[in-house]
Amino acid sequence: MLRDELIQRMDTLLEPEAFKDYTVNGLQVEGRREVRKVMTGVTACQALLDEAVAWGADMVLVHHGFFWKNEPSTVTGMRYHRLRALIKHDINLVAYHLPLDAHPDMGNNAQLGAEMAWYRTHVLDGPVGRGVVWKGRTSKPFEHDTLAAKLEARLGRAPLVIQAHQRPIQTICWCTGAAQDMIELAWQNGADAFVSGEISERTTHIARELGISYFAAGHHATERAGIRELGNWLARDTGVEHRFVDIDNPV
Repeated sequence: MLRDELIQRMDTLLEPEAFKDYTVNGLQVEGRREVRKVMTGVTACQALLDEAVAWGADMVLVHHGFFWKNEPSTVTGMRYHRLRALIKHDINLVAYHLPLDAHPDMGNNAQLGAEMAWYRTHVLDGPVGRGVVWKGRTSKPFEHDTLAAKLEARLGRAPLVIQAHQRPIQTICWCTGAAQDMIELAWQNGADAFVSGEISERTTHIARELGISYFAAGHHATERAGIRELGNWLARDTGVEHRFVDIDNPV
């Protein structure tokens, strides 16, 4: 199938124009026009690109691509080697960031909620777009250590927990990745706990002072499922061959 047709289908599905993102959504590096093999992964790191070259991929489809705001614009060192691998082997690089977090069915938030059996009740309006933060309820009230153990069992990584109160957790907000600064939005919406991927030094104090517990469940760990599901959808919808590669990342 033609590259531009594949991208148009994903643009229609994910609606990137609805988000104030920190990067370019869609085609980032142009490769061959005909696409038969699509490799997905969380981040366009060198290890993933090497896997794509070895497999003969026509397209690498990721959640974290290149060209982030405030990054240097020079093509040297690590950045040069990544771009060189794509251009030398005529591989397309396509990335979807916030639109993939927020998609109501295959997005990272949707996938995490389904995995944890959290029942979504609202999607919240944040500064970067609607649906980036979700609110819902756990299947039953959980003590902090029980919820932490369930996150570890589902994601393969123990979360860092800032326990800010003693009551059981049932109303919960979540946003995958590096959304620790959305904790006040979660508190404003009455959550007992907020789950995201990363934590900053300030997050501990904010959680304690507001009285909302925080679970840092891993940036990579919380964002594997969305890009994998997008690749599976693309394969079902268009017939391209799809392979997801999980490059280990403990963060």
